[in-house]
Amino acid sequence: MADDKLRLAVIIGSTREGRFGPTVASWFAAKARRRPGLSIDLIDLAEAALPSTLTESDDALPPPVRALAPRLAAADAFALVTPEYNRSFPAPLKTAIDWYDAEWRAKPVAVVAYGRESGGLHAVEQLRQVFTELHAVALRDALILPRYWELFAADGTWPKASAECNSAVTTTLDRLTWWARALRNARSERPYPT
Repeated sequence: MADDKLRLAVIIGSTREGRFGPTVASWFAAKARRRPGLSIDLIDLAEAALPSTLTESDDALPPPVRALAPRLAAADAFALVTPEYNRSFPAPLKTAIDWYDAEWRAKPVAVVAYGRESGGLHAVEQLRQVFTELHAVALRDALILPRYWELFAADGTWPKASAECNSAVTTTLDRLTWWARALRNARSERPYPT
């Protein structure tokens, strides 16, 4: 391959006003950018402005959906940054997932979740089921951030240097890049059966 870098799409799954997702996604993307073998595409669903109503399968895709498709298709792996709302993940993230199909297929997905005491585990469990249906490989271990508001340092930076997520992110990126390379190699040798 001319460019051997793995392409990682980091997707901010919340579009709410006052959301914490961009803070988490920026932190995760900064950690990923330190790896020489990764190229990062930070995708904010609030900026993507995907329509909330899906069209019929034979209808033309709306321009925002067409605009995001090549970025997802180019990705070798995904990291979904999501809060947990009502024991699940946000509706805009589900809509974004549902607009696409082949873009997810035979690619690894890591979930970076944040929330109250569960840290987003309920959202993670549901996302694993969704991505299994889409023939993606959802990583077993998620990067969870319970009570994320407690991880601010006294100077306002996030996360604190002592926060467990600072070491957990390394494991998540190690596993995500392993799967990304293995699946990219497999897709280049033999197309995934549809």
